[in-house]
Amino acid sequence: MENYKHRMNIEELIEKGESQNLEFKESLKLKEEIGETVSAFSNSGGGAVIVGVSDGGGVFGVDIGKNTVEELANYIKRNTDPQVFPSVKILERGGKNVVLVEVTESAEKPVFFKNHAYKRVGKTNQGISSSELRKLAKESGGKVYWDEQICEDASLDDISEEKIRQFLRKAKYERRLEIDPDILVKEALERLSLIKGDKLTNAAILLFGKEPQKFFLQTKLRCARYKGTTPITFIDLKIIEGDIIDQVEEAENFVLSHINS
Repeated sequence: MENYKHRMNIEELIEKGESQNLEFKESLKLKEEIGETVSAFSNSGGGAVIVGVSDGGGVFGVDIGKNTVEELANYIKRNTDPQVFPSVKILERGGKNVVLVEVTESAEKPVFFKNHAYKRVGKTNQGISSSELRKLAKESGGKVYWDEQICEDASLDDISEEKIRQFLRKAKYERRLEIDPDILVKEALERLSLIKGDKLTNAAILLFGKEPQKFFLQTKLRCARYKGTTPITFIDLKIIEGDIIDQVEEAENFVLSHINS
């Protein structure tokens, strides 16, 4: 299927009606459904979502706030993996505002929304089976993996210099890593393949970020101890944040603290 390309004005799109590459949503409150459609379009040739329009093509419009476009784009970016960066525009039709969300087909598939991947079948979104996921991943072979991708909103100011130096000192002692712990932060990141030009990778933020959850809300560990063998009553529950190195250490400490309890 050819990639979706927006060649019509908003009136023509609405008159065309819902299709393989076009979906209507009445309200911005339907973020979950919008996210599922973004996943489906990313995996199935691209497409567009028009928010403020009923299934039958009636224009209800939406209330536009100061940060409407930014909030919707960020919501989609935060909850897709690999991240999707849609084009979000506010357009006018009949004196009412509608939001146009355009999505191109992703080079790296499958694209997940909140840990589920979807495909577009006619006018509907359908979950992708395990066998289809494996096939999509195989067909995307040779593409850049998520951890190698650029974290668009991050800069060197988001990296902890002390975390990098601690890692280099430990790696030099335990793994014979020949990188001077006192070199410049950017040079260290370059030697570790965690920066491309002046752009940090997702892995750089996960490993050495001051606040990784600022960029990736889902990167948390939940450790729990239950009473008995069924997860009904919690004896202890801990949510661990921070970089993934600290998370591993804290998770180990949590387990050790309960081994002899």
